[in-house]
Amino acid sequence: MTRSLKITLLGSASALLLGAAAAADCPPVTAANMGGLTSAYPQQFELAEFQQAANCTLELAENPEIAALNARIMGNGDLPPLAERLPSEPLVVAPYTAIGNYGGTLMGTSRATESGTSDLLSVRHVNLVRYSDDLQTLVPNVAREWAWNDSFTELTFHLRADHKWSDGTPFTAEDIVFWYEDLILNTNVYTETPGRWLFAGEPAQVEAVDATTVKFTFPVPVPGLLNRFAVDYGQPFQPKHFLGQFMDKHNPDAAARRAELGFESEGDAVNFFYGPSDWKDIPTPLLRDATKLDAIGRAVVPTLESHIVVEDNSEGRRLVANPYFHMVDTAGNQLPYINEISETYVPEREVNMLRMLDGQVHWKQQAVFLDDFPVLKENEANANITVGLAPAPGSMTYYSFNRGHKDPVLRDVFGDPRFSVAMSHAMNRDEINEIVFLGQGRPANALPVEPVTVGFVTEEQVTRNTAYDVERANALLDEMGLEMGADGVRLLPDGRPFVLRLTYASQGGPVQMHELVRDYWGAVGVRVDLREVSSDEYRATANANDADILSWKNDGVSAPAFSQDPRSAFPPFGDFFNPGPGIAWDEWKKTDGASGVEPPEDVLRLWDLAERLTQIPLGTPESDAIGSEIVEIHLDQMIRIGTVGDIPEPYMHSNLLQNVPVLKAKTYDYYWTYPYRPQQWFLAN
Repeated sequence: MTRSLKITLLGSASALLLGAAAAADCPPVTAANMGGLTSAYPQQFELAEFQQAANCTLELAENPEIAALNARIMGNGDLPPLAERLPSEPLVVAPYTAIGNYGGTLMGTSRATESGTSDLLSVRHVNLVRYSDDLQTLVPNVAREWAWNDSFTELTFHLRADHKWSDGTPFTAEDIVFWYEDLILNTNVYTETPGRWLFAGEPAQVEAVDATTVKFTFPVPVPGLLNRFAVDYGQPFQPKHFLGQFMDKHNPDAAARRAELGFESEGDAVNFFYGPSDWKDIPTPLLRDATKLDAIGRAVVPTLESHIVVEDNSEGRRLVANPYFHMVDTAGNQLPYINEISETYVPEREVNMLRMLDGQVHWKQQAVFLDDFPVLKENEANANITVGLAPAPGSMTYYSFNRGHKDPVLRDVFGDPRFSVAMSHAMNRDEINEIVFLGQGRPANALPVEPVTVGFVTEEQVTRNTAYDVERANALLDEMGLEMGADGVRLLPDGRPFVLRLTYASQGGPVQMHELVRDYWGAVGVRVDLREVSSDEYRATANANDADILSWKNDGVSAPAFSQDPRSAFPPFGDFFNPGPGIAWDEWKKTDGASGVEPPEDVLRLWDLAERLTQIPLGTPESDAIGSEIVEIHLDQMIRIGTVGDIPEPYMHSNLLQNVPVLKAKTYDYYWTYPYRPQQWFLAN
């Protein structure tokens, strides 16, 4: 068992032992051996539930190095006793196979900030709820419990009493109200309210009923919304005590505070720390203005996550364990077990592979592709690693042509669905499958919903227009009047050679596939020049509507996302991080036609269909009918050209890393490691 100090946990929970004499020690049960105990949710208990089931009083234990780790968190004071740092209702976690050891540094690798880093960030992630590792069952996390009204217009969460932020300040329902009213709806923070936090175009009402109860009231039914709190990187809570100090509404001295730190406005101050969004995959304030940081007395916004950033530079970042984290194991040890996380930025894919084989990486799944699997597997024993394959919903690489291109000639060509159908038929997906995916997948379309996660997508829809048929591709291009030049390159209607630029980031898909697709399209007279850039540059180009071709993984399309935030279904068919081809269509809609490009009539229906979809429980006949209609419109327009679907993808971990289960899926759509309880991972001595 972990070496630690022991503190008996007393309080109202012990009264639930129904008068029976409690056992001296609680059984340190694991998911592998529950010792006959059962729980309302898989592999975890509420404290009172655990003590009643085991007929015991849980004693708390802390990491013997936690004070030293806390001293590295800028702004934190001396630690109070553990019983004062934990909620009075901590979440009790049954580790997978063993009670862990404290200590060590989890070593990870990524290519740069915002380039393959969300995998490692998900290790520390929390939200109100999460999916269990069966990817079907919603279970408590930050929230202790929740309840809907019958019409799915009111959602009430009950939080944990005495839960605290990472700086020791109480976390309450007011922090959730603050997140919504003072950040999401604040035009100084967001110049435009994020559409996913509006409902039929209207805001929700968020009310703090008491310190541990918060109620969301929506203008329309939103039965799938709980899924968002289970899989989304965005956290619906932010520390009012920290960010509110810069706001006139919450601090009468806010203007003086902003002036003292050199912030020109409320928004500048908040966004310096907030991001300017809840996306954590960005440089922290440690990479910004050191003068402001020294004056503020702390580097990052307090968090509820398991680890907190304490170092951040151009080479990587370092995090340490949160001394106020709200989980304990069944032996009473406060989680996380692992003291530190170290993320190193290595731009070169080959160097990252060498680091994985040399024992310098404990965990990696994002940006590890199937063509990496043979090398990793062959070196499994020598490198002392475990290499697995897992289904990868949402990981298909797609291609899509910019429907609102700034060049009017290209816009007309790309706007004709025949062009995308021709480019689809020109691709030899069977060859792509063999060369890039080792024959593990199958030709498929990139649809707005992942077929394996819903029941309404037909096989015909999955494979429509995916056959390799160069003759058909050429016929469609000829029919469009794109004449073949003497040099084998077709001519645009204005006589220019048909030459496109594919700007891509390796995070978005295998480089080898892009080379194959370039050659397939070149064979039918459309020349493609390839240019590899960073993820940041790719996103900047695409979001500025300057890309000819969009290419990324078709993520965010599994059932949980599709049911509550179907941004893949309507223009722009994506978001900032995975830009879609309908940016100019979206602009036309938002400006009531004042700017942008008018979409085709069937595309205009997608906004209404997506809105209706979110108001109906997924899996009902009405929901299935709407989903099927959305898929048909996408196929008629050939919005995204798919490649190879149903592929597994590899992941690896050091054999020193313990309590790691076999993954049921490797996917951003369930936020990487979040269902697999990484707070109970530990490093063997």
